[in-house]
Amino acid sequence: MTATGLRPATAGTRPGPADVTAAAARIAPHVRRTPLLSGPAPAAHAPRLLLKAEHLQHGGSFKTRGAANALLALDAQRVVTGSSGNHGIALARLARSLGIRLTVVLAAGADPAKSAAIRALGAETVRVGGGVAEREERAGALARETGAVLVPSSDHPLVVAGQGTVGAELLADAPETETVYVPTGGGGLLAGVCLAAADHPVRIVGVEPADAARYARSLAAGHPVQLPSCATVADGLRGQRPGRVPYPIIRDRVDDLIAVGDEEILAAAALLRGGGVDAEPSGAVALAGALRAGRRERAVAVVSGGNTPARLHALHRTDPTRTTESTVATTTEEHTS
Repeated sequence: MTATGLRPATAGTRPGPADVTAAAARIAPHVRRTPLLSGPAPAAHAPRLLLKAEHLQHGGSFKTRGAANALLALDAQRVVTGSSGNHGIALARLARSLGIRLTVVLAAGADPAKSAAIRALGAETVRVGGGVAEREERAGALARETGAVLVPSSDHPLVVAGQGTVGAELLADAPETETVYVPTGGGGLLAGVCLAAADHPVRIVGVEPADAARYARSLAAGHPVQLPSCATVADGLRGQRPGRVPYPIIRDRVDDLIAVGDEEILAAAALLRGGGVDAEPSGAVALAGALRAGRRERAVAVVSGGNTPARLHALHRTDPTRTTESTVATTTEEHTS
């Protein structure tokens, strides 16, 4: 094991399209092949807009794909991660079934309901002051201190390859797609879709919250930049800095990046609910980007998560045991994101 907690076979490597194919075979027994649903069809989106329904995925989000690929490929008895919630939920479900001890580090502003759901699934949670940067620093330190394997929420080759199966499925099911809109936080999903579309003429568009547009800012600067912590309603997309693994993949393949504000995100979530799709705000970001773009095209927007309060309450009731959470004091000022 390396000093960072990553296995030598994966540390520092850049995944490719073949890794997405391998991931699809590896995780098939553990994930749901989610459908493409008809989306809202205002005139601006003729002839049609489809939705990749990852809110129907096991664990409530696409995060199950990357989590499964990492846990199944790594020989780990103990795992540490940093998460805004959905990655932790995905890992906790799998870790419990595989007999792996899991610790999830959460930032100060993490959704309490998601934290409770992670603990209900059998994992330990640790909450730190500060934002995503402080969370990731603590997760790395904890992995080194305990000898655990670090499985980041996006910045890992196996995680990126697993998330790429979202793109592989939608392009297989709708090969005529002209543009795919992808919600973008840490960048694992966007990078994975870029890999899946490496030899496909489809446009790939990442959609970021306006206050957390770290990829757009970084690509404009020509190098990764770190943004301050923010408080967007899309709690799963509050990353502050591009990941080392996703960044070059996105840089070399993405066609555009769109920023959307909180009002647009909430309006898109309401539009989805009106059509029977119960998405959390982070899960509605791609649709918000498609609506902002207003292109007349055959498009797919990835609905990345559906861990709404009602669903989280159900998860919290699944297992009342092992509900340990500790708080780590830091010298960093606490933020609300």
